Amino acid sequence: MTQSPSESITVVRYRDYNPDCLSALMQKLGLSLERVEDRVDIPGSFWGDEEAGLIRSTLYVRDDTPLHSMMHEACHFVCMDDERRQNLHTNAGGSSAEENAVCYLQILLADALPGFGRAAMFRDMDAWGYSFRLGSTQRWFEEDAEDARQWLASRDLLELADQLTHPHTAALSQC
Repeated sequence: MTQSPSESITVVRYRDYNPDCLSALMQKLGLSLERVEDRVDIPGSFWGDEEAGLIRSTLYVRDDTPLHSMMHEACHFVCMDDERRQNLHTNAGGSSAEENAVCYLQILLADALPGFGRAAMFRDMDAWGYSFRLGSTQRWFEEDAEDARQWLASRDLLELADQLTHPHTAALSQC
């Protein structure tokens, strides 16, 4: 298989992680996870290439899909209301404030993935080219994301993240 230019970027990809753990987390978030074959276009992918896709409550990935892309799209789903979810196909939409909240939530939920965690999410988001005013994902998360925290808190989504990542209650601790 010929690599795409972005495949040369070193990030954790779907093929690098336990698919059962990923499927279990997606199920906890209300999503079903569907893997598509290599070299097949990913249904519902807004950016194309190896980026994850969303159609209603199904998250589509390929082996080369970056874990951060998968988590980002899953967090879009979590952050939207039921009406948007029912009409969801490819473009998650949402406001700038919601986009920030999605990025913040994907970092929090990275801690629900044993052996991955937020440090790996910071690294992968930076490697992929996410850009934040302070120059790095970690600095944004730690120093400039109060608006994202408030957005998530107003929708009780910080509580969800705590439930999924708490070491004594994390559903994926066996992974």
